[in-house]
Amino acid sequence: MVQYNFKKITRVPTGKDFVDIVLSRTQRQTPTVVHKGYAINRIRQFYMRKVKFTQTNFHEKLSTIIDEFPRLDDIHPFYGDLLHVLYNKDHYKLALGQINTARNLIGKIAKDYVKLLKYGDSLYRCKALKVAALGRMCTVTKRIGPSLAYLEQIRQHMARLPSIDPNTRTILICGYPNVGKSSFINKITRADVDVQPYAFTTKSLFVGHTDYKYLRYQVIDTPGILDRPFEDRNIIEMCSITALAHLRAAVLFFLDISGSCGYTIHQQSALFHSIKSLFMNKPLIIVCNKTDLQSLEGISEDDKKLVEEMKSEAMKTLIGQGGEATESQQVLLTMSTLTEEGVIAVKNAACERLLDQRVEIKMKSKKINECLNRFHVSIPKPRDQKDRPVCIPSAVLEAKSKEAEKAKRKLERDNENENGGAGVYSASLKKHYLLADDEWKEDNMPEILDGHNVFDFVDPDILQRLEELEKEEGLLQQQEDGEEDEEMEGEDLTPEQQKELAEIRKKKSVLIREHRIKKSTAESRPIVPRKFDKDKKFTRERMGRQLSSLGLDPSKAIERVRSKSRGRKRERSSDHMDMEIDGDSNKKVRLRSTSRSRSRPPVHEVVPGEGYKDSAMKIKAFKMGKSSVHKRNKEARKGEGDRVIPTLRPKHLFAGKRGKGKTDRRQTVYAPRLGRGADVDAKHGRAHQPGRAWWAWSWWFGLPDNILPHPIDFKLVISNVLTI
Repeated sequence: MVQYNFKKITRVPTGKDFVDIVLSRTQRQTPTVVHKGYAINRIRQFYMRKVKFTQTNFHEKLSTIIDEFPRLDDIHPFYGDLLHVLYNKDHYKLALGQINTARNLIGKIAKDYVKLLKYGDSLYRCKALKVAALGRMCTVTKRIGPSLAYLEQIRQHMARLPSIDPNTRTILICGYPNVGKSSFINKITRADVDVQPYAFTTKSLFVGHTDYKYLRYQVIDTPGILDRPFEDRNIIEMCSITALAHLRAAVLFFLDISGSCGYTIHQQSALFHSIKSLFMNKPLIIVCNKTDLQSLEGISEDDKKLVEEMKSEAMKTLIGQGGEATESQQVLLTMSTLTEEGVIAVKNAACERLLDQRVEIKMKSKKINECLNRFHVSIPKPRDQKDRPVCIPSAVLEAKSKEAEKAKRKLERDNENENGGAGVYSASLKKHYLLADDEWKEDNMPEILDGHNVFDFVDPDILQRLEELEKEEGLLQQQEDGEEDEEMEGEDLTPEQQKELAEIRKKKSVLIREHRIKKSTAESRPIVPRKFDKDKKFTRERMGRQLSSLGLDPSKAIERVRSKSRGRKRERSSDHMDMEIDGDSNKKVRLRSTSRSRSRPPVHEVVPGEGYKDSAMKIKAFKMGKSSVHKRNKEARKGEGDRVIPTLRPKHLFAGKRGKGKTDRRQTVYAPRLGRGADVDAKHGRAHQPGRAWWAWSWWFGLPDNILPHPIDFKLVISNVLTI
């Protein structure tokens, strides 16, 4: 069986990509270093190898394209005509012919230039010949760029074609557009053909597969065909014509008797008669679709006559295959793809007709004679007229009756189906218990806790008592609520007390509301310093208002705060540099000279609540804190949570290859500088002009300004360093 799989065709590159691919491979897989000091024979071989290798690559690539694309004369006529309809076989053959010509030209160019390279007399002459050879090959390849692009488009389109086997069992569906062909193939196969309420939804061939009598059948959905001359049909219609002409299949001609497709039965009958020559030697079935909208009996008399004419034409194909004229029900069938009525009958009839035809063709072939010689069919004949009824032994009948009784045993599945099915019925596991009395099976199992039966301690009236307790608790709660309401009503309070109660309640509601607002915006609310927060800023006015609201006299407190907040003049001592100051006055001066405010206690003083044992412990803790921060600050970390790992080996310092030259540049040492302007190497006699950057680095690291880094002899370095 021949299988055509156009999806495996290799991608065709464009002309420019073709050149890049081949030259890149030549550069990578051939030697790249040659010197003019080599023997001329070696130089010739070097460039001859490059020319031959390039020609071989071009030849392989072009040969792959020519071999993988199908030849129209060698493939099945169905595919040959289909490719001609889709791509025009003249253009197709012309493109492949240009590829073949280019392959031959490249071979000739390589052969000519290899001959010339044999007589190259210098490296320059050989290289020039190589460049000319590769250039001419690339020029030939670029000239066939349009053909390569055309073949790539054909390859992409062929990869999207369905895989149709022309020799297998095939059912072909044809008819006018929008008569239900795609709906039928979707019903009987797993194909997913687009179905829309307008004509020419299907624009190409679609394939599905179905099974009948354990055999696989190929179902092909063709685009709609219009009744017009052959020359006026477009590419979409020609795909259907090609399939009808070349595929040996059972043909289903769909007929829309309701007229909802937009075409009358007369037009569909005219199409049938115009293409009936394509139905020769094929099983033909006329399918009247959309019977849910219009039954076959409800159409007009003229339409019935047209249908009968098509039926008589289909009967000729049946009689031609050896069938009987009485089998008219196999030729004209009705169905509805919407209600799925008659869909399976149409499929079975088509498969059966096709199977009978294929068997008949095989029986008429010469191969069947070779097979019949291996078979012998025995037909027994009666020896006399005596009646011999069937005799079954009684033991067998008894065994069958016992098996029937066993089969009548009720299963758990039967109980489940009778009692609501799965999820409703729950099988009882207790009915299989082996107990002295079968009535005990459904008893509840006692629950034992600490050697006691829990049921013995269960109060049977516990629910009733719980309800009584709940009622009693509800009554008590109502009484308490009533007392609170009475207390809070304030009927017995004086007007002043009622006014204060109202203010308290108002203040309480304001506090609750502010607290809820702060709680809801706690995450997004910015933290404002106290000195900028007007609501929390400690001022004399605010303190006075608060003390006044509490009923206190704020005048003394305000005077005390004002006296404490007066500024203190800076005390100077004119002769503190000359005079000897005692311990107390010296301590006072130090306190005044420090930048720490007087409100903050000194570091060595222990403030209650800080958690330190004594001042020594506090000083030690401060020192440990500073030492721990020192390492973090040195590594430029933001805090304890900053665990960023810096780039230890920067790419710009450690990437790339080392350039040409000696490797002793890595052994940089410091030698004494002989003068400010220039430095003379004692060994090599070279003068070095020190750069400004080096003097900056020597100053930064504290190095003497009379040394300069450059690679020199180590003995000379040691002797000079000892004299620094």
